[in-house]
Amino acid sequence: MDFQKLSPRLDNIGITASTLCAIHCAVVPLLFTSLPLVGLGFLANAWVEWGMIIFALVIGVYSIGLSYRRTHRRSVPLFMLVSGFVIIMGGHAFTTTGKYEAMIVPVGGLLIAAAHYINYRYTGACNHDHKTYKLEKVE
Repeated sequence: MDFQKLSPRLDNIGITASTLCAIHCAVVPLLFTSLPLVGLGFLANAWVEWGMIIFALVIGVYSIGLSYRRTHRRSVPLFMLVSGFVIIMGGHAFTTTGKYEAMIVPVGGLLIAAAHYINYRYTGACNHDHKTYKLEKVE
């Protein structure tokens, strides 16, 4: 499997998953009581939330970890990924009210999405040739 082609796809999936996780964590506490009325009560289930977190973690570790090892060797996306998950876990573990959790946890999700974006940029997702043209002096 060609990692150069797989890495941008994984980063796109990671950006989408992390952004959806951040939106989920921000919106569900606000709409908690009305979700069952529109048939979306399952979104308030803790299993859905932990499933999203674990999915984002697996995609992030695989994509950013392999990109770090195989292509760019820059630690910024890796640091942002770890920081994002620390913020998410801290938001779940140390906040007692949903109001603070709804403000802290989405920041972690957006930080993870930003880590995927930076990783995407570092891996050189564009495959076309960047030619440098020099202007010649005309006399």
